Amino acid sequence: MPIQTRVQALGGALSAADADVLAVPVPAGAAAPDAEIAAFLPVPLGELLELHRAKGEAGEVNATPVKTGDRVRELLLYGVGAATPADLRRAGAAVARRAKGRGSLAVGVPSGDLAAFVEGALLASYEFWIGRAPSRRAVETVFVLTEAGPEAAADAVALGTVRARATAAARDLANTPSGEKGPSWLADRAVETGERAGLTVRVRDEKELAEGGFGGLVAVGGGSPRPPRLVELAYRPDGADGAPHVVLVGKGITFDSGGLSLKPGPAMTTMKTDMAGSAVVLGVLGALRDLGVRVRVTGLLAVAENMPSGSAMRPGDVITHFGGTTSEVLNTDAEGRLVLADALAYADAELDPDVLIDVATLTGAAKVALGLRHGALFASDDALAAALTAAGEAAGEPLWRLPLTEEYRPAIESDVADIVNTGRPGYGAGAITAALFLREFTGDRAWAHLDVAGPARASGDDGENTKGATGYATRLLLSYLGGLG
Repeated sequence: MPIQTRVQALGGALSAADADVLAVPVPAGAAAPDAEIAAFLPVPLGELLELHRAKGEAGEVNATPVKTGDRVRELLLYGVGAATPADLRRAGAAVARRAKGRGSLAVGVPSGDLAAFVEGALLASYEFWIGRAPSRRAVETVFVLTEAGPEAAADAVALGTVRARATAAARDLANTPSGEKGPSWLADRAVETGERAGLTVRVRDEKELAEGGFGGLVAVGGGSPRPPRLVELAYRPDGADGAPHVVLVGKGITFDSGGLSLKPGPAMTTMKTDMAGSAVVLGVLGALRDLGVRVRVTGLLAVAENMPSGSAMRPGDVITHFGGTTSEVLNTDAEGRLVLADALAYADAELDPDVLIDVATLTGAAKVALGLRHGALFASDDALAAALTAAGEAAGEPLWRLPLTEEYRPAIESDVADIVNTGRPGYGAGAITAALFLREFTGDRAWAHLDVAGPARASGDDGENTKGATGYATRLLLSYLGGLG
């Protein structure tokens, strides 16, 4: 569901703001707030901070009651650290989360990246539920006050809001239960996004996929009564002739049981989010017009449900992908790379991209290697890798580049097909061998693979993330694309 909280730039004195909660920043070192606020504190600031053992660290929040006029309100002293973008993003999340259950919050924001603060506040206010609403809803309105004034702050508020809402859109898609979310459902959401965001959309159904040679999608979706889809969305802004063409490909497994190589029960509980890559691509495409991105972008959603049945693909099957490359299936639970292979090969052969990027919750190995806050980056082009790494750092969605180690290429060699869909025993490096598999379908393009199996899901509230799908890589890719135009 869309984020209900709204952010508005406000002028005037903080204490005069008509808000239920007031918040003032405390930088590292606990410098005193301005005299206007100090006058309302029940005790001197230094004593109050000492009581709470406050250090001004980003994300730290301490509360005290204050009386302004005839009104008693809560004052939050929130840490902003060194007021870097990362600090402000975390601070915004902390103060908005602390204000849950209240109608409005007025917060003074120090000089710095106001858009990052807004992102943090909105993303920490994200809610998703089915049935009864939570007892403590997110704060309805956040008024931000800066030294520059409301007019100067308006653009930063708008930027942070668009990026946060794009991320929330990706979260909504990934959090939707798989009982509702089959491939055609996701395709319908893409059509709606296209109508709203000025995109052209083409949806290939199972008949077109079979006739077109998309063997990976057909095979992975063959075990489900809900057939696969390939969704193509195109963003073509005016005046973009000669601009780079970027193709984004998202893994869209709307539920992953593992197929005949069945997952253990506990491992299936998060598999409604195995289409997080497609959710991110759709969230990004839906925000491009609002952000004024000046490059051509095509999004491909490779969507299927991986289920066991009499018509499911089997270990030992050989699949012919789009373009003719064959892969031997050794494990039906390594299905994401099979659908991505079709989409990547199609992009290479038919779309002529300057840059090709795929996003996928692909391997548990990437999660083991990098944990829950870093995405794994593989790239065939050093400049592309550097640009994505910088975009991730700026967006608060960090990447760590892993190698495309040629010595591991024999791990995906097959005795009966061109390649196998999972690394052979003795090599390990599951994230690397998966990336090497995908590379086979990218031609000579500048290509990057983002394995986001770790950061795509959060087990609890932390910073701007809320429990469940995180929408990780949405802001990263928006930052990257915005830097191209």
